[in-house]
Amino acid sequence: MYNETKPLLSITSAHLLSGLFAFIYVGSIYTSKNARLRFSNRKVNLPEGQARLKLQNERWRDDPDVIKARLLAVTSATLICCLIVFIVMKNFNRDDEIHNLTANAWLYLGFTWSNALPLLITPLLFSGPLYVQFLAKKLPFQKDWDFEEDVVFRFLSIVGLRNYFVAPITEEIVFRGCVLTVYHLADASRMKMIFLSPLVFGAAHIHHAFETYHRYGRTATAAKRAIISTIIQFAYTSIFGFYCCYLFLRSGSLLPPIAAHMFCNIMGVPQPNYEISLMPNRKLFISTAYLFGILGFVGMLKPWSYTNSSLYWQQT
Repeated sequence: MYNETKPLLSITSAHLLSGLFAFIYVGSIYTSKNARLRFSNRKVNLPEGQARLKLQNERWRDDPDVIKARLLAVTSATLICCLIVFIVMKNFNRDDEIHNLTANAWLYLGFTWSNALPLLITPLLFSGPLYVQFLAKKLPFQKDWDFEEDVVFRFLSIVGLRNYFVAPITEEIVFRGCVLTVYHLADASRMKMIFLSPLVFGAAHIHHAFETYHRYGRTATAAKRAIISTIIQFAYTSIFGFYCCYLFLRSGSLLPPIAAHMFCNIMGVPQPNYEISLMPNRKLFISTAYLFGILGFVGMLKPWSYTNSSLYWQQT
């Protein structure tokens, strides 16, 4: 293999490239005037935990024209990051392997098929929330499920396209496919790739603090809320990144992390205590479903995630 002697990149180069990918992806939404947010500069004292109303001349992240501009921006940024990976593989490779690596660059980026098992791991973890939806008759084709509201409006609206399609796909291509490719070319260990590279993904969400600070009134309380929410989001996205990196490396495909990203965005953060408070007579069953999901996830993560065709997890 190409890395049996000297890696194509140094670890320092891999760090710099992964930072560049994050900069290109996040920076893309600030290069376009239509994609940038606009807030009033006045301070507003609000009750704890309450966001202010939007003013007429402001531009918030859920405005349709802002979303459209940002979707175009991150899609373009994703293509640029993939192009950089191709260039790196071409320019830094030894002459006798240039054509081979360039021809197979799409495999390193994870643009390949995965079997079904890695796609089932995340739904298994969400057995508890899925069971609660079943009890509430909100699963597809149950009594309180509505095609117009739960499919057309939710998934095919401009907000739905961002939350459930473009954002998961582009983020996983950049922060899993591109980032892990350069770390692999630097011959980084699996542990470094799983637990180090997702920190870039977490850091890429820090810019949301700017929005939080303005939406909650530009006060000291708003600043505190922005800092706390940013720390929580950094921790959550980093942990989620660990999981998606593991899925990508084990399967060798972007499909499992993309599917996991989409599914988690759809389900949201589990709230077992709240769900049990709504259905106290089902407490034992709900708790059992949550426990089943956690135990099933722990037990099946390793065997279900592995694909023997993965370039990143060859068995020795």
